[in-house]
Amino acid sequence: MIARIPLIPTIIVAAAAITMVWLGIWQLGRADEKAELLARYDAAIAAGDEARFPTWGDGKDVWFRRTTIDCDEVLAIETVAGTALNGQKGWAQRFTCAVDGGTALVDLGFSRAIEPPSWNGGQVSGVIAPGPRLVADPPQAGLRPLTRPDPSDLPNNHMAYAGQWFLFALTALLIYGFALRSRLRKKD
Repeated sequence: MIARIPLIPTIIVAAAAITMVWLGIWQLGRADEKAELLARYDAAIAAGDEARFPTWGDGKDVWFRRTTIDCDEVLAIETVAGTALNGQKGWAQRFTCAVDGGTALVDLGFSRAIEPPSWNGGQVSGVIAPGPRLVADPPQAGLRPLTRPDPSDLPNNHMAYAGQWFLFALTALLIYGFALRSRLRKKD
């Protein structure tokens, strides 16, 4: 019976299943890393100390910390979907500012009107959000407060990914097992 098992397909399916299990284990490690990162972000909020706004890169090391920037010049204005601190849906007024030889995205505040307010720059304080962007707190230009950035909004779905990889490996082995059983029965 063992002589009739096809060698090459068996090796390919076994290698694929081993790879999928390895990817699942890797995702479990990533879940731990993400949990540590989210805990660090929660601690950054609680600490309340200020950080320098990152004018290049993703700035992940300073997300959710407070900062103050000087918007030397408004380079662009964009209206994007936003949520007010009270949960109302509307528009976040986002300004691109020239700062310290770089640029910064600044969400100045919330409005129900899509038209951006008049604002020529100046000092803005707030919280560094993913992007990175600065969510003004207090809001500027007569706007209302936006929802504060919250680390719990960042997904930690690595456990689900790990489960998917393990399920893919099991599925591949089961399908191959059924196909092999069917082939061996036809030869009998």
